[in-house]
Amino acid sequence: MQIKGIKRGNTIQLLQEIDLPEGVEIILEVKSSMTISLTERIERLNAIFGAWQNQPDLDEIFAEIDQERHEYRGRKSIDFD
Repeated sequence: MQIKGIKRGNTIQLLQEIDLPEGVEIILEVKSSMTISLTERIERLNAIFGAWQNQPDLDEIFAEIDQERHEYRGRKSIDFD
């Protein structure tokens, strides 16, 4: 079983519910997912902000997606033959 959590002080807060009885002893293998510095993370985010900027056909693409999502295709009927 692999569960993610966040360390807060001396407590690890789990990010999902697990089905274990209260008080059961567990062993944790700690792997930090924070391998890059905060400055590096911000630089990476800034690099992708606006990635879709100046895309002339983007509005057309999203309008087509929206139209397809709202098209009525009818119900499938069950063939009893």
